[in-house]
Amino acid sequence: MTLAAYFEQHDGIGILATCDPDNLVDLAVYAKPVVVDETTLAFVMRQRISHKNLRANLNAAYMFIEKGPGYQGKRFYLTMQREETNRTVIEALRKKQPWIYPAGDDSEKFLVFFTINKIRPLVGDEASQ
Repeated sequence: MTLAAYFEQHDGIGILATCDPDNLVDLAVYAKPVVVDETTLAFVMRQRISHKNLRANLNAAYMFIEKGPGYQGKRFYLTMQREETNRTVIEALRKKQPWIYPAGDDSEKFLVFFTINKIRPLVGDEASQ
């Protein structure tokens, strides 16, 4: 199953972990990523702690916990590639998940791209990349 199909077929909650210059880890609830291809994910980000932390440390991890019984999901180990500020593209992506972004939210947003270094299941040590 492709990553795009995986995220289309599963509901759940995502958590992004980043690290600041003093090696303090921050966790934030994040929407499903934009699947660019099988090795690249992107997230719409506001200028908050996660985005700021990526200036100091390009590494991040994203955990997606599938809705349902048991412990199903995936862990993604990521490295930031680049970011874009194209408002037209960002607004189009935001409209796909309107419940996440309140009406009238005009804060600056970034589309941040990540290389997928490794994918692991939610539970266990088996790596799929």
